[in-house]
Amino acid sequence: MGAYLCKVQPVILAIESSCDDTAAAVLSGGHILSNVTFSQEIHAKYGGVVPELASRAHQTRIIHVVREAIDRAQIGRHQLSAIACTVGPGLMGSLLVGVSFAKGLAISLDIPLIAVHHLQAHVLSPLASVSPPEFPYLCLLVSGGHTQIVRVNGPLDQEVLGTTLDDAAGEAFDKAGKLLGLRYPAGPEIDHLSRSGRPVYAFPHPRLEGYAFSFSGIKTAIRYFLRDQTALDPDFIRDHLPDICASVQHHIVVNLLENLERAATDTGLTRMALAGGVAANSHLRQSFRDLGLRKGWQTHIPEMALSTDNAAMIGLVGHFKFLQGQWADLSVRADPRLPFMAVPASNPG
Repeated sequence: MGAYLCKVQPVILAIESSCDDTAAAVLSGGHILSNVTFSQEIHAKYGGVVPELASRAHQTRIIHVVREAIDRAQIGRHQLSAIACTVGPGLMGSLLVGVSFAKGLAISLDIPLIAVHHLQAHVLSPLASVSPPEFPYLCLLVSGGHTQIVRVNGPLDQEVLGTTLDDAAGEAFDKAGKLLGLRYPAGPEIDHLSRSGRPVYAFPHPRLEGYAFSFSGIKTAIRYFLRDQTALDPDFIRDHLPDICASVQHHIVVNLLENLERAATDTGLTRMALAGGVAANSHLRQSFRDLGLRKGWQTHIPEMALSTDNAAMIGLVGHFKFLQGQWADLSVRADPRLPFMAVPASNPG
């Protein structure tokens, strides 16, 4: 990252509200001074994120989260150089809260607003690790709503090489967990249970062209597998839960890393990064490292707080955009389906 820094050391307040986490962070010169996240627990009782409840929770928490981020950074609002916020993709109501708040604060402080693409921020999150990757590198982005392999040529130069054709890996974990009777979000619980199980059950593995992913089939395969097994033994899930979880997890991780390995071979790159909420999965993290050792890769994984949705990664993109004068017009809108790299029109600073 050092090659992209200049004498300007902007202080960026970043806001993230794309889904069910209200987050704010402060970065100075690209270095994290604070990173605060409020996670909404109300969605667990419904088995998934309820958009209306998520947007309401953002409204009640965003002032407190932003104030805490500024206090922890030990700065005053007058020291802020710009405000960066997620404008998409995500839930429309949730995005609106963050974008509207960021606009209002930018106007009141008379400082620039910077529009950030949520996925581009995930892809840059490894730059905040103790040993950041050099450009170019391949990033395996694995989250609840997205699964992609991205070639990162520079902080604002990224290319999607492969993406999911249907469900994301995080959705596959949650849907499998629902079939097993686990609480939402099921990913962490499957990870925990898998540690005492073995991947003894096989599930169909899709073979797709290029680096595309598909995870919709595993939900159907698990449903029929559980139907058949519980018909023979009503207590099958209870008696074999760790092994079932280990098998599901193994299937998803193998699918992810096979595609990454093909992309690495074809591009010739040897610097690899892992990012996104599912990057918190212990089996994926260890398997990623192990594959890197076998292949001679340099592997980079952000710490847990930077893997899940957070505002520090939004601030990191904001930092690089500030240095290039990519400031958004105040007419910028939240876009729940914002395409990768398609950031709303901005004005040069």
